[in-house]
Formats: sequence, C-alpha cells, structure tokens
Amino acid sequence: MSGGWFITGTDTGVGKTRIACMILAALAQRGMRAVGMKPVASGCTATHTGLGSGDAELLLASSSVSADYGDINPYAFAPPCAPAIAAREANVEIRLDKILLHFRRLQQAAQWVIVEGIGGWTVPLGDRLSMPDVAREIGLPVILVVGMRLGCINHAMLTASAVRHAGIRLSGWIANQIDPAMTRVDESIIDLARSLELPLIARFPYQPPKGPCQRLPEFPLHRLLP
Repeated sequence: MSGGWFITGTDTGVGKTRIACMILAALAQRGMRAVGMKPVASGCTATHTGLGSGDAELLLASSSVSADYGDINPYAFAPPCAPAIAAREANVEIRLDKILLHFRRLQQAAQWVIVEGIGGWTVPLGDRLSMPDVAREIGLPVILVVGMRLGCINHAMLTASAVRHAGIRLSGWIANQIDPAMTRVDESIIDLARSLELPLIARFPYQPPKGPCQRLPEFPLHRLLP
C-alpha cells in the first residue's frame, strides 16, 4: 500500500514542518515505512554536501526509512525569499519532471510519503509552474494547516477554496495556534469548522519552538487512517 498527504498552510511559518514531522512519527510508531519530502526550499544554509534546508533535515530525521537528501529536497536555495525569485537569481528552472522523479523514488522506498509545500498554497515556482501544479501531479490529498492568529479565518477560507478549485481533495484541516496572544480561539475554530465544511483533524495550542520532532505532541493518526 502506498499513500501520503500533501501538507499546505495558510501562510509561511504556520507549522507545516511541525505537523509533517508529527505525522511521520505517528506512522513510524505504527510500524509503517514513511518518509518526508520538501520539494522546494529557500533560506537554506551551506553544508559539506551543498545547500541544506532545516525543514528538510527535520523531515529526514523523522522519517522511518533511509533516503538521500537529494530526493527529499531536490531544489534548495540560499536566499530566504520567494522560491521563484531565489531560483531566478540562481539561474535555475524548477522543473516538475525532476520533482516527480524524486517523489517516485521515495514512493518506492516507503509506504507513505508526506510532502510539505513551501509558504502558502498558491506559491509560484517560476513563470509556468506553481506549487498547486506540483500538488496536482503528485496526486496526494491535501491537509490544510491553519495558523491560528487574527485573520486566519479569511486565509483559511481562501486557501481551501483555491485547493478545491484546483480539483484536489482536502482530507481535513488542522488548527495550529501560532500567536499566543490570540483571543477568541475556541470561537474561531468553531466558525472555521462550520465554514470550511472539512473534518477538523487536530487542534494544537501554542508552543514555543522546540528541538527534535520526536519531542512534539502525539498526532491523532486514527483521524486520518481507516
């Protein structure tokens, strides 16, 4: 059996990597072979083997199968900016066929592949390619991570609408509080649940940035698997 999910978010910095790592850990606890993927990453740092993404490294550390870093993160850029701008400055074209090649390799190595997008949903990767194009071709259902802060209802509604417009199935959404000072959190989640018309998979309160993904809360995997 081969499956997985594409993790998108209402914006950058809403906890996509955290959620992806939690899902990988939960799959591993069930004895399943699972691996993470970050097709495109910016803000990468130099390593002895080339540019490396902190997000991709966390996904690799949380995976229960061995994989080459190049398969997990085919495109890595140093500038902490939009991927299309970073690619243009590096004179690199982000190609869909290359991303799919590495994705298929990961599929061959694992039962489950958890793919994390970059930024929000409608992120351009070049003049003729965007992240929704990648998600559509990969063919995994989408999990929407909603960064709970003021304005998140609008962002979540717009994102869910765009995913549906792309013809991609949404498995559900996750409420991840990123602003500790946000008020009316319970009321906002109730309104979102009503408006999105999607299963609420999990709700996570605000937590300061942590270290290894193994220390993150347990993910309710039973709400995704039959």
